[in-house]
Amino acid sequence: MKTIAAFSNFVGRSFAIWVIVFAVLGFVLPSTFSIFAPWIVVLLGIIMFGMGLTISAKDFAEVARRPFDVTIGVAGQFLIMPLLAVLLTRLIPMSPEVAAGVILVGCCPGGTASNVMTYLGKGDVALSVACTSVTTLLAPIMTPFLAWMFASQYLPVDAMSMFLSIVKVILVPLALGFVLQKLAPKLVKGAEPMLPLVSVAGIVLIVSAVVAVNKANIAQSGLMIFAVVVLHNGLGLLLGYFAARAAGLSLAKRKAIAIEVGMQNSGLGAALANAHFSPLAAVPSAVFSVWHNISGALVANYFSRITDDEATAKTASQKA
Repeated sequence: MKTIAAFSNFVGRSFAIWVIVFAVLGFVLPSTFSIFAPWIVVLLGIIMFGMGLTISAKDFAEVARRPFDVTIGVAGQFLIMPLLAVLLTRLIPMSPEVAAGVILVGCCPGGTASNVMTYLGKGDVALSVACTSVTTLLAPIMTPFLAWMFASQYLPVDAMSMFLSIVKVILVPLALGFVLQKLAPKLVKGAEPMLPLVSVAGIVLIVSAVVAVNKANIAQSGLMIFAVVVLHNGLGLLLGYFAARAAGLSLAKRKAIAIEVGMQNSGLGAALANAHFSPLAAVPSAVFSVWHNISGALVANYFSRITDDEATAKTASQKA
């Protein structure tokens, strides 16, 4: 059991590498990984069930304890990323399917990987977890509404159908995981070390499946989609940080909100795009899943070396 737990921990810490490896494998061996495409929703449900096993009442107490900080993070998530996506689809020529996919991933809640990156970047982890939890719970309402508002100009958006999909793939597994945690705490505690392995396995299979079924489209327009994703993610990280600074939040909180805003639940984006739009519309989410783990790790490394003294000095020099 210790060996499995150690391996699971290693896989969790090297998450970005595994995502890249399996994305490449999906492109090189499409027939091997395309068989997982029909299971994308199930895989995401398993991931969210694992998240439900780790959510605690303390995470929600954090929301009540400092509502202003959480509101800044949640508002940043559901304002900055969707609007950036719309701006990029207007500025960069792309097909309606790709544009809808870019907007959809921008309308998704924060990803759980943001909590790990915030920890590595010496940010406010409790705030990051609280923001992820709140945006995830709001996703059934916010994601379909925002997608309908911004993406319906490119493809038809059935907001009610998308709402039901998110309830089925997000809220139900989350609730089941949370209930099981309360009913069988010893069992959940024993399984907890294996959860990173399950989450990583689910994400890499989703990414590899999306890449596999879109090999031809990626070969044709992959560089453009990659450029859009890099801009979307990078600007999200930057604007999230400055939004938190404009709100007067501390450095640790600014780090948390920057990472929270910039990193999306791209697995949800891929599942929704595949189910409600087209396989091509899922490509931006798959590329986002690969890239935001790389950029998140780089930003976390940079943030870990920034202290409050340095941040204060930088702010003072900018004002001068």
